[in-house]
Amino acid sequence: MRRRRKRRGWLLAALLLLLAVLYAEQSGWVKQRMYPIAYRDDIRASALSHGVEPHLVAAIIRIESNYKTGKVSSKGALGIMQIMPDTAAWIVEQARYEGVTLDKIKHRADVGIELGTWYLASLLRQFDGNMAAAVAAYNAGPGNVSAWLKEGVWNGTIASSDDIPFGETRRYVQRVIYYYNKYKSIYPDL
Repeated sequence: MRRRRKRRGWLLAALLLLLAVLYAEQSGWVKQRMYPIAYRDDIRASALSHGVEPHLVAAIIRIESNYKTGKVSSKGALGIMQIMPDTAAWIVEQARYEGVTLDKIKHRADVGIELGTWYLASLLRQFDGNMAAAVAAYNAGPGNVSAWLKEGVWNGTIASSDDIPFGETRRYVQRVIYYYNKYKSIYPDL
């Protein structure tokens, strides 16, 4: 009798825990813990300034650096949005940013987000608003993506992302789009 009561108690506790988790899942609290976004104000400001969806900027940051500043990739890309030094110099010249140094790009989230978002907006314009192509170009370079589209290797859609010839870029596009969709559902007002 005592064992049966104990077992019922454990079952009731497990059921209550399950209901609490399901409630938290519905309320978004668990999702926000699993998919956090840092530097929201900087993301919003740069995205608004350059006409880019903030969810896309956040997704790229998540994949590039997981919101950590001070990073340098094995290929030399810098900062929170992992911008190559040559690309950074080009952005600074084209956008006429003053006082931007590689050290600031590497260590300051606001500077890295501003430059990365400007570049993403540039890629979106270059690829006529095609998000998948712009994201692929952010990773593989616009020359590669233009060649794939021109040669019919890839048609530029998310649905055909398995056709992207570079494995790293294929996975990159798929992961960015995954986080983009997650962020849109979890943070509709970002």
